[in-house]
Amino acid sequence: QVQLVESGGGLVQAGGSLRLSCVASGSGFSINRMGWYRQAPGKQRDLVAIITSGGYTNYADSAKGRFTISRDNAKNTVYLQMNSLKPEDTAVYYCKANYFDSTFRLLDAWGQGTLVTVSS
Repeated sequence: QVQLVESGGGLVQAGGSLRLSCVASGSGFSINRMGWYRQAPGKQRDLVAIITSGGYTNYADSAKGRFTISRDNAKNTVYLQMNSLKPEDTAVYYCKANYFDSTFRLLDAWGQGTLVTVSS
């Protein structure tokens, strides 16, 4: 019902910044909560940040003070501003949306991911 498309990944040097975007599209949906996750090769997918419909945010300890999650409800878009990037931030970053579909079911949708590579 909902498709998510991430963008903004790329190759940056340590200390640099990137802003990731995720746009939700479809019909008959209402997004509740959105978040960013990341997965490095050989590792599990971990939460980076979440934001609720009311604007409440929560961050992984590794992201606090460096990353900022925000959303534009009118555009069905969530952003992740990443500053002071470190090599250990290198991963595929995935957008996730928790949403209500047209039959009032609460579902999750995942994007395909965008690769962030931070060089030393």
